[in-house]
Amino acid sequence: MHILLVEDDPQMAEYLRKALVEAGAVVDRAADGREGLLMAAGSDYDVLILDRMLPGLDGLAIVRTLRASGNRTPVLFLSALGDVDDRVEGLRAGGDDYLIKPFAFSELQARVEALLRRGASETPETRLRVADLEMDLLKREVTRAGQPIQLQPREFRLLECLMRHAGRVVTRTMLLEQVWDYHFDPQTNVIDVHISRLRGKIDKDFDPPLLQTVRGAGYRLQAG
Repeated sequence: MHILLVEDDPQMAEYLRKALVEAGAVVDRAADGREGLLMAAGSDYDVLILDRMLPGLDGLAIVRTLRASGNRTPVLFLSALGDVDDRVEGLRAGGDDYLIKPFAFSELQARVEALLRRGASETPETRLRVADLEMDLLKREVTRAGQPIQLQPREFRLLECLMRHAGRVVTRTMLLEQVWDYHFDPQTNVIDVHISRLRGKIDKDFDPPLLQTVRGAGYRLQAG
């Protein structure tokens, strides 16, 4: 269980981090909203625990941005704002649950576990879409602007990985692990070769280009 905790109160953050680790979770922590958004958008987490009132960028803005980019990671809000209107605003922003401070850790743990169960029971996606690029995972078909695109099996896995992380940077390490099942760097240009082939197939004859190189970081599939 990989959790991102975004909490600016250092005492509260350390208390929660320690308790979650003792419960078996791997916990990353951000101390302000902007850092939290970057971490949430750049890594795969099982659950996000967000304080609603944060310096830099508040929790509502973080969730709205993530949802707009297609990120569906379950979000549990923590807040001292406990009125009905506050809770409704948090849920309508894209939060999945809302816990009012002060709270017992046992209740937070139970709510996190419920979010994990809910996520596990969701029907797996069978179609992915980024702008006019579409992938049918059941038929193993890819089209752009309605035109079929023929991909080799490895290219299909590469594109699937990029589409599942659309709008976010996918690092070379992530690609090696998720597309090639490598857990080490083979020190070859295998990724560059496949990215070049894929770009030629999905972008060469279409506009705008979707596959971007993020220098020093990786690749990103993004509309516009």
